[in-house]
Amino acid sequence: MLETRQLHPTLAQEVVGLRLWEQLGDATIAELRTLYAHYGVLVFRRQALSEAELTVFCALFGPLECTVRSDWASPTTPEVTVLSNLKDGLGRPIGGLGDGELQWHSDQSYMLQPATGAALYALELPPSGGETFWVDLRAAYAGLPRQLRARINGTRGIFDYSKRLAGYGRESDQRISEEAKRMTPPVTHALVHAHPETGDRSIYFDSTTIIGIDYMDTASGLALLDELYQSVTRDEFVYAHQWQVGDLVLWDNGFTMHRRTPFDLGARRLMKRMTIKLDRYHHVMPDGRLAQSEIGMPI
Repeated sequence: MLETRQLHPTLAQEVVGLRLWEQLGDATIAELRTLYAHYGVLVFRRQALSEAELTVFCALFGPLECTVRSDWASPTTPEVTVLSNLKDGLGRPIGGLGDGELQWHSDQSYMLQPATGAALYALELPPSGGETFWVDLRAAYAGLPRQLRARINGTRGIFDYSKRLAGYGRESDQRISEEAKRMTPPVTHALVHAHPETGDRSIYFDSTTIIGIDYMDTASGLALLDELYQSVTRDEFVYAHQWQVGDLVLWDNGFTMHRRTPFDLGARRLMKRMTIKLDRYHHVMPDGRLAQSEIGMPI
């Protein structure tokens, strides 16, 4: 049986003592999958992983996906996304998201069928800053005022990648290819989902991409989203992770959001990120539609 340590009352668990570069037994893998489905954030410390070993471990939880940002992909392992503020010998950024604060978001919320699994592996870290916070949107839903819960049930948010792009700090991060633009039209997702195993309801939200509520007038939709945002990001729902070199963190975007704090741009930061298509029978799996009505989109 795995040794674990509770890091947050409802959200995060540290798995102690595993060497993820070694082959894991079937019983260990099954237990990890159960923990992942139920807790949403798993922390593994003191890991020493090559990109190949990182991909082998993450693939235990589902097929791996290459990022739509091919300019951020590892040159040797396309499933690995490089997040860094480093530059090559010609002064070009190595990877993406190298600076600034990232607001509360859920990865791939702008996709029709988001790959909700994610992993982040720390290789170089600034001496301070750059912490990552996760919020449990199951606990947040349970804590909503009854009237607000009733107003969002049955509604669909409109998610648009162009809103997130505009918020990136570096100009190079704001630019995407024409192919990436075609792959990321505005989509809608239900704001409330039920977990397929536990039945717990959770909110699906992303402050960096959500632009309105489908079939609701713009002003009313934005007012409702602002009220919802204030309710779900309360401190009691949040796990704050202080990174150490060698940390690997898995999380489930289906019922969490996360954000990053700023750090000194003169300090080196290098992370490797994976995207995983989780099993819809064990994880919340948003099912999107193209945002075609134009009702609810900003005027």
